[in-house]
Amino acid sequence: MIELLAVMAGGAAGALLRHLISGAVNRVSGRLFPWGTLAVNVLGAVAIGLLAAFAAGGQGGDSLLWLLLGVGVLGSLTTVSSWALQTLYLQQEGGSRAALLNVLGTVVLCFLAVVLGYLAGMGMSNAG
Repeated sequence: MIELLAVMAGGAAGALLRHLISGAVNRVSGRLFPWGTLAVNVLGAVAIGLLAAFAAGGQGGDSLLWLLLGVGVLGSLTTVSSWALQTLYLQQEGGSRAALLNVLGTVVLCFLAVVLGYLAGMGMSNAG
């Protein structure tokens, strides 16, 4: 039960941080490019790399600190941080091809998924 509470508390903090950081960056930079989203994604990726290096021999683990910060805060701040760490692990395990496939597959498939979801949503909203 304490593990779930750690994830929930971290998730709430990460969502708040995402809102505050991306909002602040967007206010300064304008909205011509999603600088706020890029900023939280890069910040989260650096943070999860640092955290993973210090936790459980570089593999994250399931300690309360990892659940609070890695899964909760950083998972809510940005899911790209978890994806980037998993891609690093793929590469470290001798799978440069697997790491590249993960990068290309994620970018292409997620972009196509958002296009399909958007088109489906537009179709549903116009049908009613």
